[in-house]
Amino acid sequence: MRESTSILKQKLRKALGQLPLLPRGLALAWDAARPWTIAWLVLLLVEGLVPVGIVYFTKLLVDALVATIKNGAVWPQVRGVLILVALLGGLTLLAEVVRTAIGWIRTVQAELLQDHINDLIHAKSIAADLAFYEFPEYYDHLHRARSEATYRPVALLENVGSLLQNGVTMVAMGAVLVVLGPWLAVALLVSTLPALWVALHFNIVNYHWRQRVTADERRAWYYDRLLTQQEAAAELRLFALGDHFRSAYRALRTRTRNERIALSRRERIAELGAATLALIVTGTALGWIVWRTAHGRVTLGELALIYGAFYQGQRLLRSLLESVGQLYSNSLFLGNLFEFLALEATVVDPPVERACIVDNLAGEICFRRVTFRYPESERITLENFSLTIRAGQIAAIVGPNGAGKSTLTKLLCRFYDPEAGDVELDGINVRDIPVQNLHRLMTVLFQQPVHFNSTVKENIEFGDLSLLPERSEIEAAVRAAGAEGIVARLPAGYDSLLGKWFVGGVELSTGEWQRVALARAFLRRAPIMILDEPTSALDPWAEADWLDRFRRLAAGRTAIIITHRLTTAMHADVIHVLEEGHIVESGSHYQLLQRNGRYADSWAKQTTAAGDDLVPANS
Repeated sequence: MRESTSILKQKLRKALGQLPLLPRGLALAWDAARPWTIAWLVLLLVEGLVPVGIVYFTKLLVDALVATIKNGAVWPQVRGVLILVALLGGLTLLAEVVRTAIGWIRTVQAELLQDHINDLIHAKSIAADLAFYEFPEYYDHLHRARSEATYRPVALLENVGSLLQNGVTMVAMGAVLVVLGPWLAVALLVSTLPALWVALHFNIVNYHWRQRVTADERRAWYYDRLLTQQEAAAELRLFALGDHFRSAYRALRTRTRNERIALSRRERIAELGAATLALIVTGTALGWIVWRTAHGRVTLGELALIYGAFYQGQRLLRSLLESVGQLYSNSLFLGNLFEFLALEATVVDPPVERACIVDNLAGEICFRRVTFRYPESERITLENFSLTIRAGQIAAIVGPNGAGKSTLTKLLCRFYDPEAGDVELDGINVRDIPVQNLHRLMTVLFQQPVHFNSTVKENIEFGDLSLLPERSEIEAAVRAAGAEGIVARLPAGYDSLLGKWFVGGVELSTGEWQRVALARAFLRRAPIMILDEPTSALDPWAEADWLDRFRRLAAGRTAIIITHRLTTAMHADVIHVLEEGHIVESGSHYQLLQRNGRYADSWAKQTTAAGDDLVPANS
């Protein structure tokens, strides 16, 4: 028992430490919907005062009715009763109008607030270091931010509204009860304390349970995606994996569901106990009021007032305490959002005094004694690595998987910073170039390009949205990528919707998607071109055709081709063979063949496997 109490105290202290997040959560609502929030606050004050007016005018009406019955139905008194009835009716109608208006305003606030928070999450996601995607903790933060924080601030806003409205009503009701009998106000407060304890205790328990099962929830989402999305559909059928992942999903959901049900059962039992205690206190207080009325110490109007005030007061105080509990719970969960938004990027722009804005670039690339390993990895990918690629040169980087070829692209684009050494463009350290300026200096075809489910035209425009390209420029990029035949076969040409996410979309083959991605890369007229496996999805005949186009396109630009295909690499001005993070050979295709080293050995194996008819005669 002592141990569980100690654990609860620790959790309580940790949770209370997050209460300062409450003002930040309310600031989100203020930033997202300021005029609507002001109107909402005014209406809440009105809604809070209306119940007090109804209880007070009910007392006057009961006393007026008793006096009318006692003195006979004379017109002045009947008129007074009718006026009171009209006032009560007006207050009731006002309550409905205000309630309806608040409901509408809250809907507007909720929509604006959710959009504002999603915008903050999206902004943080695209600004975060690429390294964050290497950490499971990043996905835990993102999962909790997306699953909780998009609706918790809305719930927080509702809690604050309920707290304000019920607080205004409660103060007025409490004043009435204190005048009629101070101990009634004390009894009202005591009757709600057990409910307060239950709310606070289980809010803390629920919060920590949700934190604990985040990884399980993400894994369940992953299984659900495997079972329902296209990318895994073929292999699930071929290898009969569907039942396996269904079983894994059910096991996870069964465990989390049973835990949630057990937690809910304990919470409901505790709430029932608290409600029973409140009922006993309420019954005792009301019994005392009835006894006083029976002995003529309280008028019927005062009885109606006391009963209404006590009943409304207890209901409102219970609602008030529930709002406090939910407010507390929602402010705790807001920590998930602010933890995510607090992630700090390390790849940032240089200080203003050191920043070097680059407009014109010859295109020389230099890696100087670079050492790098990926986050959370013990293996060094590059160690004391040096390489220079001259301006205007087409350089091929070849080597086995895991040698570090694609890592060079990530360092050059400054998605990561090396542990040691420098990456330079025309002698300028890339750390000294503002990140957006650096990215404008290069165009990249990644090894796994994104398949944007949008039109052909938009897919290519994404290569340089700031360019506002003309149709002729888009068509030139398509021709450079050898994709004009693909576009011609589509039902609406450049306006054809690609992908199968939306109605009317057309799916492309892997090679066709790669051609579209090539056109997107070619649209950007950057001085440095980086192509990661540009011909991996092309057959040898299409590869030869594309390479002829590429040499013309790359004229005057520095180009890096990362490839496993030596029939692609042979067309480069210089070939660098990369193994285990080091350059082991460099030279032209013919120079490397004459050295009879690693490149020559790989060339012999590839040409033998492909067939001599696929190898150019002058090789």
